Amino acid sequence: MIMQGEQKRVYTPEEYLEYEINSEERHEYIDGEVITVTGGTRNHNQIAGNFSAALNFALKRQPYRVFVTDQRLWIPKKRIYTYPDVMVVQGE
Repeated sequence: MIMQGEQKRVYTPEEYLEYEINSEERHEYIDGEVITVTGGTRNHNQIAGNFSAALNFALKRQPYRVFVTDQRLWIPKKRIYTYPDVMVVQGE
């Protein structure tokens, strides 16, 4: 919550990365704003795990890698660093 007269701090991507490396919590970066990532529910975790396993099986022997939860993703056009539940990357 921002009180009257207060301003939000705007971070550069570099400041965010330095902050995130030293933090015990995970945060997303959205165009200068740093937001704490909340934990998921048991059901959410199970769905993400099942989806990841299905993708790993479906993409076996193909040039894709499946990542879960703790792999950070940079979306340059939107200026977002985020932690998707499941992510598929082609190649390295």
